[in-house]
Amino acid sequence: MSRERDPLTVGRVIGDVLDPFTRRVSLKVTYNSKDVTNGLELKPSAVVEQPRVEVGGNDLRTFYTLVMVDPDAPSPSDPQLREYLHWLVTDIPATTSATFGSEIVCYESPRPSLGIHRFIFVLFHQLGRQTVYAPGWRQNFNTRDFAELYNLGSPVAAVYFNCQREAGSGGRRMQD
Repeated sequence: MSRERDPLTVGRVIGDVLDPFTRRVSLKVTYNSKDVTNGLELKPSAVVEQPRVEVGGNDLRTFYTLVMVDPDAPSPSDPQLREYLHWLVTDIPATTSATFGSEIVCYESPRPSLGIHRFIFVLFHQLGRQTVYAPGWRQNFNTRDFAELYNLGSPVAAVYFNCQREAGSGGRRMQD
């Protein structure tokens, strides 16, 4: 697929959060039996519980790190907290799910208050077990810097969904 038509490029995930990369491992993210596909719209009520994340690969001695970020916090027009870290799981064995990894930053459900936010899941190949550690903060996390710090290289997979306030963009309420 050409880079121009790649949904990660169209959704500005490539550019805002990640550099171009080649997908090398399957990554399946599911909320309440709904598979996340790039650009899918999900309401906050649908993403309260952490998703099921299944990781591909073929070597059980291979481990992965999963990062979930919001590059649009607190609002897409003024992302001062870019990127906000929602979840970090390390030491996920290939061919398993995130539940087999070590959750080092607990899942925080998306609750966007202004605009449509992108929530991005990025999967990295680790060099070994217990080689990645939790950052001291969630706001102003930087996926590229994090990957460089822990020698994670380019992502091996990524997927994102869009989310906005439950009532959409708001608007006026009717007067009683």
